[in-house]
Amino acid sequence: MIVIMGVAGAGKSIQGRWLADEFGLPWLSTGEFLRMMVSGERRKEMVKGKLLDDVEIIHMADKIFHLLDKDEEFILDGFPRTLTQAQWLLAQHKVGLLNISHVIHIQASEEVVMERLLKRGRPDDTELAIKKRFEEYRSTTLPVIEDFEKQGISVLHVDGDTTPEEVHSLISPVIKNYV
Repeated sequence: MIVIMGVAGAGKSIQGRWLADEFGLPWLSTGEFLRMMVSGERRKEMVKGKLLDDVEIIHMADKIFHLLDKDEEFILDGFPRTLTQAQWLLAQHKVGLLNISHVIHIQASEEVVMERLLKRGRPDDTELAIKKRFEEYRSTTLPVIEDFEKQGISVLHVDGDTTPEEVHSLISPVIKNYV
């Protein structure tokens, strides 16, 4: 599995779709699954920028992974976001249930992210929600990336403030070695 990480608006989904198309791989977007599967009060909270708790998101991810042939490479976008989620994913990796071949970390500035997400126009893309997501990214996702590196998982850090085409030109040759 190729894990794409970064704050909302960094370009994970664009890169995930492009890589999936280029290499003929399944692309799993946690955000898309959440928008399809979460309803009621939890949905309202998501729109306000609140993330699901670790138990809920791990349960959903586990369901999604059971739909795939885990022996085949695939692209995972938006999971894990916390150390608890990463530890669960690493445990799956260590016992051979999943294989993390590479992590791509798309880094983007708060200013660029704010501009991109406000243009996107989704109801959950308010200025307040975007600021909250960026704070959560700094406090929860960045430590996950550091932990992956400590665990020996290869992480490619890419500047996401550039154009999607430039980002892709940096990622694609690396991924070509894994598929």
